[in-house]
Amino acid sequence: MRGRGARLVAGLHQTWRRSLQVRVVTITLLASSLLVGGFAYLIADKITSILLESAEQDVRGRLDGGAAYAAKQLGLYNQPNEAQFQETVDGTVSYLGGGDPQQTTGVVIALTGHGYPGIIQTRTSPAVGDLGAVLSPELRQTVAGGAVASQISTGRLGEERTKYLVYGSPVPTKFGQVELYYLVPLTKQDETAAEARATVVATGAALVLLLGLLAALVTRLVVTPVRVAARTAQRLSAGLLDQRMAVNGEDDLALLAASFNQMATNLQRQILRLEEMSRLQRRFTSDVSHELRTPLTTVRMAADLIFAERDEFDPAVARSAELLQAELDRFEELLTDLLEISRFDAGFAALDAEPTDLVPVVHRVAGRLASLAERVGVTIELDVPGGPVIAEVDPRRVERVLRNLVGNAVEHGEGRPVRITLGIDETAVAVTVRDHGVGLKPGEEKLVFNRFWRADPSRARQTGGTGLGLSISLEDARLHGGWLEAWGAPGQGAQFRLTLPVRAGDRLTTSPLRLVPADAALPFGGPRAGGLLAIGPGSSGALTVGPAPAAERAEVRK
Repeated sequence: MRGRGARLVAGLHQTWRRSLQVRVVTITLLASSLLVGGFAYLIADKITSILLESAEQDVRGRLDGGAAYAAKQLGLYNQPNEAQFQETVDGTVSYLGGGDPQQTTGVVIALTGHGYPGIIQTRTSPAVGDLGAVLSPELRQTVAGGAVASQISTGRLGEERTKYLVYGSPVPTKFGQVELYYLVPLTKQDETAAEARATVVATGAALVLLLGLLAALVTRLVVTPVRVAARTAQRLSAGLLDQRMAVNGEDDLALLAASFNQMATNLQRQILRLEEMSRLQRRFTSDVSHELRTPLTTVRMAADLIFAERDEFDPAVARSAELLQAELDRFEELLTDLLEISRFDAGFAALDAEPTDLVPVVHRVAGRLASLAERVGVTIELDVPGGPVIAEVDPRRVERVLRNLVGNAVEHGEGRPVRITLGIDETAVAVTVRDHGVGLKPGEEKLVFNRFWRADPSRARQTGGTGLGLSISLEDARLHGGWLEAWGAPGQGAQFRLTLPVRAGDRLTTSPLRLVPADAALPFGGPRAGGLLAIGPGSSGALTVGPAPAAERAEVRK
């Protein structure tokens, strides 16, 4: 039961948040209910006051006439115990009661002597029970004191309990004072007031419902075009660029629909233009890359021939041959990267995933970059598990990603060690590449994956990169359904993390390795854990498997 109530509350809350029409209608109903309820209360109270005031005026008039008549009749006696006094009292009460044209309404006339108990007997017309059920002691004392008083009380004088308007007046005589009371039932007034309240409530409820219906209709006139615009915008965002809104009339909503359609037409024109430009750009890049293959092959053959005979040339010519060979290598890498980028842009890149042990892949990448690391004075540290790390990946693409990451780390390492860490858990495998160079400024961790972006354009490249390596690496990671992320801080170096799912097609939620390194806030040279695989100066470019020798660890930490 509690769960059903919670679901109901959640559903109502969701409807309240999502539906503008429900909110407007609800607020209108609440506001109109409060307003109409307040007016209904005031009107009903005013009607009741008018009915009561009319009854009081009528009773007061009859009471004044009755008191004067009773004073005239009883003023003939000097003592209340004289002969025929009781008969005069009975006749007076009977006259006052019989002379009332509304006797059938239940008006009760009572004459009593508060100061003469046992002598003056209470007389009523018509005969009723004990007046004590209606006349309160306070009212009797006030009237006995010589003042006219009134009250509204409920009691049983006959078969049913009835609410009475009671008025009492003193009647002066020669021997003292008696009291005359008029008891007027308020049954008709209550019924009239109840009917008036019911009429006001029914009218108010009908008015509230009418206002709610009117608010719903008016809101619908406004909300419906907005909903249509929202659905049309969703279809446009989904790629259905031919969707338009219907334009009806010439009002503000029609102007909104026409403006929306004009905006959609302009967006469609611009998107189609950009798509055509992008298609031409991709085709141009692909065609140029392919067309450059033939002259590049010819130039490559000539350059290889010249490079092979460079020892027979003058030193200046021999140096030119070496520079030509190096630039041709870079040019060939650029063409390869351009072709790869064009395949990604065209959506033709395919993933050849297979169970692969990533430990040999990391070793192979470190080995191929050992000569570059030795040339720039950087030590490559490997922190990999002792057993195999199996994941369903494309080994060629993963190796290319790691080669780009490690190559950039070596180039920007400022002669300090570069550390490669491999980790795995039940769902993901990750590789981090940590350097201790100049680091990245805030915001540059996202710019590093842009094509041809460089943090310092004046910086000389050691590896002759094309500027597309990290862009291709990011696309390779996305093709695996993985992540490629960067962290950096000025003066603390940078760290890149590649996270891939263990099983191809799975969705990543976490990574087994941290993106921000544990030593990020510590100055370089702090204590490190042992058990590293070292490649760098002093190792002659060879891999040393197992804990690094003490001399190499000392060199790593210097």
